[in-house]
Amino acid sequence: MSANDSIREVRLQKLARLRELGLDPFSVERFEPGVTLRGLIDGYSAFEGRRVPCVGRIVSHRLMGKAGFAHISDGELRLQAYFRKDDLTEAEWEAYNLLDVGDHIGLEGEMFTTKTGEKTLHVRRLVPLSKALNVLPIGKEKEGQSWYGLSDVDLRYRHRHLDLVCNAEARHMLLMRSKIVASIRDFFAAQEYVEVETPILQTVAGGATATPFLTHYNAYELDVKLRISLELYLKRVICGDVPRVFEIGRVFRNEGVSNRHNPEFTLLEFYEAYSGLEDMMQRVEQLFRHVALEVFGGYEVHVKSETEEYKLDFSDDWRRVDLMEEIEKLSGISQNDLHDYESARRALDKAKVPYHGHKSLGGIIEKLLEHFVEPTLIEPTFVVNYPIETSPLAKKNPLDPTRTRRFEGYMRGREICNAFSEINDPIDQRARFEGQLAQRASGNLEAHPMDEDFLFAMESGMPPTGGCGIGIDRIVMLLLGAEVLREVLLFPTMKPDAQENAPQ
Repeated sequence: MSANDSIREVRLQKLARLRELGLDPFSVERFEPGVTLRGLIDGYSAFEGRRVPCVGRIVSHRLMGKAGFAHISDGELRLQAYFRKDDLTEAEWEAYNLLDVGDHIGLEGEMFTTKTGEKTLHVRRLVPLSKALNVLPIGKEKEGQSWYGLSDVDLRYRHRHLDLVCNAEARHMLLMRSKIVASIRDFFAAQEYVEVETPILQTVAGGATATPFLTHYNAYELDVKLRISLELYLKRVICGDVPRVFEIGRVFRNEGVSNRHNPEFTLLEFYEAYSGLEDMMQRVEQLFRHVALEVFGGYEVHVKSETEEYKLDFSDDWRRVDLMEEIEKLSGISQNDLHDYESARRALDKAKVPYHGHKSLGGIIEKLLEHFVEPTLIEPTFVVNYPIETSPLAKKNPLDPTRTRRFEGYMRGREICNAFSEINDPIDQRARFEGQLAQRASGNLEAHPMDEDFLFAMESGMPPTGGCGIGIDRIVMLLLGAEVLREVLLFPTMKPDAQENAPQ
């Protein structure tokens, strides 16, 4: 028998004894706390000497003869509780002796201050509410220092409930994500956008260049794909004369996994009729100002990560730079060298930039952006004038038909948004899709598919529209200083553990 099995057996025996005492923790349906732990601590004077109920999980437990202490936690704060044999029934006192770290309990008692100055609940009633059968890796704490906590990264990500219980910093980051998302929703509601939901299972997965996940619809005997974007369905809503629309939803791209990429992620997309690229820039600036002010209390967000400290300043307009001008300035490759695919290939080789099979001029240009330009985009910046080959849903730039009315937003060298003046000409859109089909036929499996239903909606009349997509996970990483994407995903997808697949 392993050590864990032995501990589990002991705890099962304690549970059996609690049941014999008539204190079965799993038979209790509810226990009404009179006040939160923060309320007890911050409002101490109101509860001193006054009997009050509270609840929490035991995170420390020590017995000293006929008295003992425990600390309970609600996930955010800890409160010390003092137990004395003479103040409890015989069953409750024995139950106190049967408690373990990880158990949930309900308490009633009065607040007082110990000789060491710690605010403490003097317990007069004890109700076991759950029995933890597994050992929780809760560390020791003293004077703000922690020891022996949960540090195994793989265990943290696979069993996130342990991370929430045991790691205050991880808990804070994951809960802050929820506040950021709520603030984003508040912003769009205030701007009179309508939030909608669009299909996850689609016959044509469009709106981006990515490889979709495949599945099967049994009811219709139909092969379908998990969506890779929210775009095309949201623009159909625009075609239905809903002028402002947004969605925050999960999308799925069957690609590699890295510290900054996950095949399943959360995307925000918003579209506004009768607006263009500059309007989308203003919306992005307004959105980040709103989130900074509402969540962080000001337009400047001070961030501390494991490796650095930095400041994000959203008080001013973002910098604007031209893609081709920045490439020429930072790489030494002239715009004349990038007028066709073969000359661009030679320029790429001359600059000693790794070639990864890019099959279009646009792909090479975006590789040069990634290699030379992105690392310099530290302050919030919009990069404009992207090549038409990689922007099949954006309007052409009327001054240069090889470029589009598209921008990407960057900060700290990371892309955080992608926006267009959307094509609303169905003839132009069909021609773009046909060009993408040609790329697919030549081997680019991520080229955009033909979507006849979307084209039908456009042919019914689509107003001039600005649209933007923002990766929620990347926003949270930047604002909270996460170095690894999985730190901001509550339940990241993990490669199965060998033990989980072992024969039984």
